[in-house]
Amino acid sequence: MNFSIRSVAQDTDSWWDLPAGTANTIADVPGVSVGHVTCLEGTARTGVTAVVPHDADLFRYPVPAGLAVLNGFGKSAGLLQLAELGRIETPILLTNTFGVAACTTALIRGAIEQNPDIGRSRATVNPLVLECNDGRVSDIQALAVTEAMAVEAISAARPEFAQGTVGAGTGMRTFGFAGAIGSASRRVALPSGREHIIGALVLSNFGRPGDLRVLGKRIATPEAGRRDPSDKGSVIVIYATDAPLDSRQLSRLSRRAGAALGRLGSYWGDQSGDIAIAFSTANRLSIDSEIDTVDRLGEARLEPFLCAAVEVAEEAVLNGLWHADALTGYDGLRLPVLRDQLSSRVT
Repeated sequence: MNFSIRSVAQDTDSWWDLPAGTANTIADVPGVSVGHVTCLEGTARTGVTAVVPHDADLFRYPVPAGLAVLNGFGKSAGLLQLAELGRIETPILLTNTFGVAACTTALIRGAIEQNPDIGRSRATVNPLVLECNDGRVSDIQALAVTEAMAVEAISAARPEFAQGTVGAGTGMRTFGFAGAIGSASRRVALPSGREHIIGALVLSNFGRPGDLRVLGKRIATPEAGRRDPSDKGSVIVIYATDAPLDSRQLSRLSRRAGAALGRLGSYWGDQSGDIAIAFSTANRLSIDSEIDTVDRLGEARLEPFLCAAVEVAEEAVLNGLWHADALTGYDGLRLPVLRDQLSSRVT
């Protein structure tokens, strides 16, 4: 059964302004798929998650994108060129901090396999890899993330995917609780009757124990999760939409992730890398075009998408935590599960 944070709180209808999509995940955006590989070998509690914007060659047909670096304590790859060119040209890989290099190499090899002229007669490719530090649960020094895992995660990408302590979310820790990878979506109707979808997938590894708010209610963290007195660890928010937004509008949308994190109880601590990126599938670009002719949403119609961006990021974090399972870390730590707390405290 596909549980949701909505199933344990009676006031969700008054909390959210916009309706969810069919599956309430980022894959409600047509063409978007997600894949995971989870590694529980030896002392590792880690993995890789892939977000694939469409099933064509992303290097040849990139998607417009924008980003917001809310707090830059992170070791991601590809953000600088994304900010400059406003496009994504590889699948998006999420992993742990020490897995960035392996994932980056896997994306480069994959792009070269599809386009042998990359780096020779064509420009180089910009691999996009984002990370959070799962070292509280996983033995990050094991360097368990491999190129093969990254390739497998991309190959596994489907519209239906698991949430919780899977893939890159396996060893993560949020507000002292286990996990996680989570997702949500919203439907946005324009005055013309035209409807669009915006979805989010979140790699959640942030927040000070005891600070979590669920639909405005503060949730205590059991003693097992109360080790660190600071808000640190990082969070990655990936937005997707089928609305025709350009890179500047997508950057504006990305910044709304900060409002969602604040509603959840975070203040973007000193050692928390808080990053959001957004892409649109509406205007598939071509590297061979001399002139790209694209649609663009009128600026005055952006307002409900900004509201939706806050809602999907907030609910994605909560859904990920709701789906998380307890894992015993490499040093014996067993984090509490939010689902157990909500079952008794949120009615």
